[in-house]
Amino acid sequence: MSSENQEFGKLRSFLWPIHAFELKKILPMFLLFFCISFNYTILRDTKDTLIVTAPGSGAEAIPFIKVWLVLPCAVLFMLIYSKLSNILSKKQLFFAIITPFLIYFALFATVLYPMKDALHPTTAADSLQAMLPQGMMGFIAIFRNWTFALFYVFAELWGSVMLSLMFWGFANDITRVGEARRFYALFGIGANIALLCSGPAIIFCSNIRKKVPAGVDAWGVSLNLLMGMVILSGLVIMATYWWINRYVLTDTRFFDAEEQALKKKKSKAKMSLKDSFLYLIRSPYMGCLALIVIGYGIAINIVEVTWKSQLKLQYPNANDYSTFMGYFSTVTGAVTVLMMLFVGGNVIRRFGWGVAALVTPIILLVTGIGFFGLTIFQGNLTGIVAALGTSPLMLAVIIGAAQNIMSKSCKYSLFDPTKEMAYIPLDQEQKSKGKAAVDVVAARLGKSGGALAQQGLIVAFGSLGAITPYLAIILMAVIGAWIIASRALNKQFVTLTTKPVEAEEPAALETQPEPAKAG
Repeated sequence: MSSENQEFGKLRSFLWPIHAFELKKILPMFLLFFCISFNYTILRDTKDTLIVTAPGSGAEAIPFIKVWLVLPCAVLFMLIYSKLSNILSKKQLFFAIITPFLIYFALFATVLYPMKDALHPTTAADSLQAMLPQGMMGFIAIFRNWTFALFYVFAELWGSVMLSLMFWGFANDITRVGEARRFYALFGIGANIALLCSGPAIIFCSNIRKKVPAGVDAWGVSLNLLMGMVILSGLVIMATYWWINRYVLTDTRFFDAEEQALKKKKSKAKMSLKDSFLYLIRSPYMGCLALIVIGYGIAINIVEVTWKSQLKLQYPNANDYSTFMGYFSTVTGAVTVLMMLFVGGNVIRRFGWGVAALVTPIILLVTGIGFFGLTIFQGNLTGIVAALGTSPLMLAVIIGAAQNIMSKSCKYSLFDPTKEMAYIPLDQEQKSKGKAAVDVVAARLGKSGGALAQQGLIVAFGSLGAITPYLAIILMAVIGAWIIASRALNKQFVTLTTKPVEAEEPAALETQPEPAKAG
């Protein structure tokens, strides 16, 4: 073979590392992931719109829902899942898990939302609001709009259950290591292509307000359309999953039942919460990695809730709010795909792990200063901002949207790859125990830490607006600790990767990172 043909072959393998016969497996898996991610984006944007724009509610309710509803329901789900997994086959389990989701979303659009005025205890909530302090508004909002809060829980669980648990659990079961290196990166891009499709779908359904007659609940019509797309996509998910089990897993080129059984025997039991915590304390390397994960979780939670409160002030109508979120999701998908294709790998190869790991916190720090500065000092900037042809509130919304877009795209293209690369120089036991510890402790603390901090401050000071300066201080402190942990981890990472295995380092840097997950 000539050198030109060899170079062309290498280029083709780099751009499209899939063999023709593997399309039978990769295309239905891609479709499965696309549809789950498509639904996730619609549900994520819809749940925020419902809660933030509901009567007597706002972004202040989100931390309370996450702590008092989402977390307990997630624990309850895992208990039910564990019981069902002992009774049902994996195929039966998949259908048993997805079916209640689809039934609920259909009932919400056709029954619960149309009957909201009869179902919501508005009078009782008003009485509670008069008796309790302003800081309890988040609790009262959950009670006042309980069907919306329940929708928020189901939508939140869709991401963790259908994406993280059902899809990736299924993919890891039926995918060999060699296939994963080539397939999983494509799934990550596919998740963000779903954003590019779901964003315009949300915009189309939300803009229906302009076409319905006067007196018709435009948001109710939009909800019917959005949930209709979710149900249709869910049916495609079920049909695709059945097809894969029927025609792909019966093909020995793609799945070996004996090999899978051997893999199960070799798998080790997961560490308990206590063991995971002790492991992180005893290992400086894993402790730094855990701080990085916790830092991202707290920072993004603080930024998102504060931004959504500003977004409600700018777009109090549910259709307008949802339309903006549709544009936001579309731009997020486009920017993330570009970052994954052209920025992430190049930054890691040219500047190394340390620089790549610092990009995400620095982006959050710079945009956070701009966003919180505009939010806190809106009244003093009216004249200056008016010269730009906008208002301080709208500028804060735009800066906040840019911050969220950049933080999410940096997460998928730089944060996740560098996080996964940090496991490479460790031995096999450290990799398995370390990843389990970070997943069990750090991920949970990151997700709940920001919500708990916001909830406590809201109860103490009365509203999200009143605590914004304190949230800004917490954000800067968290990002500062994140940067310090990244620099400390980089020193340890460099030390480990420059030991007598320098010849293997380039291969390590080119190792495919764990694929990005939507949201």
